[in-house]
Parts: sequence; C-alpha cells; structure tokens
Amino acid sequence: MSVVIVTGASRGIGRAIAVRLGEAGMHVVLAARRAEELTAVAARIPASTVAPTDVRDPAAVTSLVERAASVSGRIDALVNNAGVGGSSSVLADPRTVDDMIDVNLRAPIALMRAVVPVMRAQGGGAIVNIGSVAGEVGIGGAYSATKFALRGMTDSVRRELAGTGIGVTLVEPGFIATDTNGRRGLPGPEIVAAAVQRAIRRPRRRIVVPARYRVLIPLAATLPAAVDRMYAGQAARGDGRVGLRPDPPPDEPT
Repeated sequence: MSVVIVTGASRGIGRAIAVRLGEAGMHVVLAARRAEELTAVAARIPASTVAPTDVRDPAAVTSLVERAASVSGRIDALVNNAGVGGSSSVLADPRTVDDMIDVNLRAPIALMRAVVPVMRAQGGGAIVNIGSVAGEVGIGGAYSATKFALRGMTDSVRRELAGTGIGVTLVEPGFIATDTNGRRGLPGPEIVAAAVQRAIRRPRRRIVVPARYRVLIPLAATLPAAVDRMYAGQAARGDGRVGLRPDPPPDEPT
C-alpha cells in the first residue's frame, strides 16, 4: 500500500484530498494541528495515521516524516497543502505576514527537504505542492508573494530531481468553495483533490483548476496593463471579489 502525507488535512481542501486518496487505496498520514478534527477525517479513510503537526515547527516536521516512513518503510507521496490566508493589503500586520511565509513557503520547503532523501533511497515518489492562481497573478499581497515563491521553488526542485524518479507537480486552484468560506456557486474542494490524485499517478509540471483560470494566467503575462486595470484597488478593499485564491482563514489548515 502506498503511503502519502497530506498536510492541512483537518478540513477544506486538505480533507477532500485525504479522503479521495484514502478511497483510492493509499495509506494517508493526516497532518494538521487539530487532533480531534484529524480523527474525524481518519474515520472516513480505510487506512490512515493521525499525526498532529504544526508545520511551522522544524522538529514536528521531522517527526511527521519519520512517522510516515515507519508505516511501511516508504513515503510514496507528499502533498504540501497546509496554507494560511489573510489580508491582501501591503499594510497587513507583521504577524499575519510572518504566518503566511512560515506556513505557505518555509513549511513546504522543510517537508520537501525531509522526504526527498527517503524518496531517493526508494527510487521514486511524488511531491505535490498546492499553490494558487494568486501565485501567477499578483493580487493577494503577502499571500501572492508566498505562492509566487512556492511556484519558483517547485520548478527548481522538479529540475533538480529530474531523472531520480521523483515527480514534482504544482496544483494551482482558483477560488474554491469550502466549508469555511461559505462561497456559493463555486466548485468544491473535490476538484482540487482530483487534480492531486492525477498528479500523483502521473506527475506533470502544473495543473490549474478550475479550467477557466487557465485563460487569466497568460493574459496576465502578455497584457499586464489590462490585468492592472481589471483588479485595480480590489486587494486593498478586501471586498472578496478578487476570486483568485482558496482564501482559508488565518488558522485553518496548519
């Protein structure tokens, strides 16, 4: 049985990913801070390990990877899903910015550093980083900054590991409805979970979901002035109309 680590697995997108991979026959190591919520998720998965983890803590990250490796001696996949949202303004308070950097960027790097030696030794594996369309189109302040950086790190790691049998994929959701943001008329987290499952089975460079956001990304690259006009002032207003990111509350997935 394949073993996969899913961070931010207690709710929202992470929970949907964990349940889908568990239903597909994988042993899912569930990582998040809330043990009670992880236990509830584990009840829906045939084979799972509950691993309460604060991904901001390097020692906790090491312990998580060791626990995952103890299941079968392998770690077949890592899904870096834990993320922190918050104010889109450059004037966001320093603590909010620090939390976003710690969870959205430093934690995925630490987890990749921890699992790559295991995957190299076993001859392969899959790493899936959950980015955001806001990592392609700058509209989310420090959030966008962390997702831009994660995109660059993902590209770098994929190239570094070429030929090792370790696939590295970036999944970039747009606005997704979850049980915490209350948005109606938007696709649910299952669309992201399906993309992650595809990436584990057949790694590729990038998957953008929903598909409509695939038009916005090249538009931002080729006609940046048009995108400037389209989104002018929206981030600072925080009016919720930007629609580029999953937008978890500040403490949701860690």
